[in-house]
Parts: sequence; C-alpha cells; structure tokens
Amino acid sequence: MNYLSTRGHPDRKRFCEILLEGLAPDGGLYLPEFYPQVDAATLEKWRGLAYADLAFEILSLYIDDIPAADLRAICRKTYTREVFGTPEIVPLKKLEDGLYLQALSNGPTLAFKDMAMQLLGNLFEYELARRAEQLNILGATSGDTGSAAEYAMRGKQGVRVFMLSPLGRMSPFQQAQMFSLQDANIHNIAVKGVFDDCQDMVKAVSNDLPFKREYKVGTVNSINWARLLAQVVYYFSGYLQSGASRVSFTVPSGNFGNVCAGHVARMMGLPIDKLVVATNENDVLDEFFRTGVYRVRGSADTHETSSPSMDISKASNFERFVFDLLGRDGARTQDLFGAQLSQTGRFDLSADPLFQQAASRYGFASGKSTHSDRLATIAHTYQQQGVMVDTHTADGLKVAHENLQAGTPMLVLETALPIKFAATIVQALGIEPPRPPQFEGIEDLPKRVTEMAADAKAIQHYIRAHC
Repeated sequence: MNYLSTRGHPDRKRFCEILLEGLAPDGGLYLPEFYPQVDAATLEKWRGLAYADLAFEILSLYIDDIPAADLRAICRKTYTREVFGTPEIVPLKKLEDGLYLQALSNGPTLAFKDMAMQLLGNLFEYELARRAEQLNILGATSGDTGSAAEYAMRGKQGVRVFMLSPLGRMSPFQQAQMFSLQDANIHNIAVKGVFDDCQDMVKAVSNDLPFKREYKVGTVNSINWARLLAQVVYYFSGYLQSGASRVSFTVPSGNFGNVCAGHVARMMGLPIDKLVVATNENDVLDEFFRTGVYRVRGSADTHETSSPSMDISKASNFERFVFDLLGRDGARTQDLFGAQLSQTGRFDLSADPLFQQAASRYGFASGKSTHSDRLATIAHTYQQQGVMVDTHTADGLKVAHENLQAGTPMLVLETALPIKFAATIVQALGIEPPRPPQFEGIEDLPKRVTEMAADAKAIQHYIRAHC
C-alpha cells in the first residue's frame, strides 16, 4: 500500500515512512492511494473477533511494511483488558430504542484519544528500534490529545514529546493530567493563544523541511495517518456489536479526525447510513455541511466553551474529506487549503455539484449544541437512563436525537469521562462526577510546564535546547 498527499505531491510512500513523518512535503495530509474494500462475508467472519484481532485485520489492509506477526503482536500488546478495563475495549450501551453510547474512554487518560495513542506509542517504539533512530514528537492539544499522547509515550525509548496547549483553555483536570507528569522525555508548553495558534505552530515547524529533517520531528496529532487509521477500528467494532444490518454514528467533532475515521470506514464498505458531525458553539464544520461554506474564525472569534476540546475553528483533518469530495484533485485541494484560506480565510463550494452530492454520496449530516443544550442533555441522560456523560458526549447526544431514523440504530461516540469536566457536571446535576482512584488529588501535584508566545521560531528554539 502506498500513500499520497492531498495536495498532489508526486512522491508515494509506505506506511512506516509516513508514520514518522506527519505532514507531506507540500503541506498536505497523507491518505492511501485507495481504500481497501470489505464485503459482507468478511464482516461476518470478523464478528466474533477480539478487538485486538479485529484491529490487526483492518490495519493489515493498510500496513504491508511491518511483518504480519509483529503487527499482530503490537495490536495484542495495545488492546488489553488491563489497559482498557473491559474485554470488549469499546462496549456498546443502549440508552433507549435506537440510540446507543459507544464507550471509548476506558483507557489510561479517560478519553477516546487513548484508543489510537496507545497503538501509536507502540508503533513508534517498534519502528524507531528497527531503525535505531530517535523521534521528537511535536503536537498540539485542545485537551485530550496531549495527555493521551504523553501517557502513551512516557518512558518510550527513542521518543521525546513537545506538547503545545492553549494557556488557561483546558479544564483543571486536563491540565493536571499533562502538567503533573515529571518524565524527562515529556515537555509541556502552554501557548498564549487558542488551540488554532498551537496547531498553526505545529504546521509551521512541520513545513520547515530542513529543521524537520535535522531534528527528526514527527507528530501525534490526527494529521498523522496512523492515528486516524487506529480510530477506524472502533467504527467496525461498534457496527459488529450492534447486530444491525446498517447503522449511523454521531461524532462530537472539532478537528474532524474522529469523524474522518468514520468516513474512511464507510469508504471501505462498512454499512454506515449517516455520519453526523456534532459541534459546539465553534460551528465551522456544521456551517460547511449546511451551506457549503468553510469559514475559519480568528482567535478572537473562537469561543471558550464548556466542551473545550472542540474549541477549534481550523479543522485539520477536514482536508482529507474535501480531497475525496473533489474526486482526489490535489491541485484544487492545494488551492482551497493553501491560497484561498491564507488570503480570505474561507472557501465556498455551495454551487459545486460535488458538494451538492455530499450527503447522498458520503452520508454526512451535522448539528450544533450550546452550553444550555449541554446542561439539559446531561441532566436528561442522567435522570432518564442513569448514565452520566461528559460535555462533549452531551453535544453528540443532543445532535443525535435530531437525526434519529426509525430502523437504523444511532451509535454516539463517547469522548471522555465526566470527571474531566467536573464543573459543568456539577452545574447540570448538582453532584460531583466519580473520580477513578488513580486520579485522586491530581490537581494538587507539582506542575512541570513552560509558557510561550504563539511563535513557531520559539518552539524551534525550545526543541533545539532540549534535544
């Protein structure tokens, strides 16, 4: 399997090359040259597999430069009951007729990012050992990516992590999870800005090819194809657990990585009816799917909300979908995400017949949730089903209810445990969410973090100084 850039770069690369590389040389994102197809007979054969073995079957369709025995061993090392707390790894829970919650937050940092990051850590360690190389991982987080990456990479041989986060924009629990880590290979940098500033810094450094090559800079953000590929697996698992012939998914989404994995699964032939994108007040994705206009907001217009991991107005992974939407036209994708966005901060596909076919061809729908919606959904779900959900999952449930269809189960992807956003849970329910014993007192632990201006040169200097 070879991989290509969404922006038309002529090079074709293998999986292990792009695993360590992140962005393509032209600033595009990597995608496979084609999506392997999975038929009904194959799905039936996979129905009884353990999650680790299902992961191997799906990953092996895309990874042919790691020996099969090694890849299977990596999957089995990653997806264990000891790490994820349950043999199903991502169990389904019925909330009401036709509506299910898929639990993705049983990992070490209590967020769905663990599902991919635990695998990515093991893949990095394997490939770096095979090459006798080191890697400096540069990432940006709006909340959960950072802790998931750091817990997956802490102590890993040959890996350093430099994680950017927006100063003061994460919940106290999220900050404590990251900043309390004292491992020598983990570096937390709080950026004076919003998440989009952090993401822009990562892209700027990744696009400085001489620096990237000299300092072996890679990424764990969902711009890394390996991370997105790992997320494809739980869509298959959710479908197989449902027992239905066809399902829909609702996905809380800010950076479009989680739902982009669903797009890949659907392109592979998984019988998905709708992929519903749920946003918060930062509704750039909802606006696009309603109108065809993609309009990036500036830092001053990016709302600080009670579902902070979605406080994003530049959805990096959205480029992958638009590339497919445009018939994999790299030159046009380059123009939209390069010249047009940099000059005007927007592009408009509303009159394009390809956009007008998007819902029917790709199954996308969307909706928006606000703080008051969040509170009402958290209260309703707890009172009616006895289930406590976090703020982002509440956004998903609110939008899912608006898109239910008789006869087609709707699976809502859980994003985190409620403890990560305790203040809003208390506001909605009047009670504190349960806290896993290993996180008692985490907010009081010593912090290890460096504050920095939103300046790509500053993070380059920091990386040089700490290599």
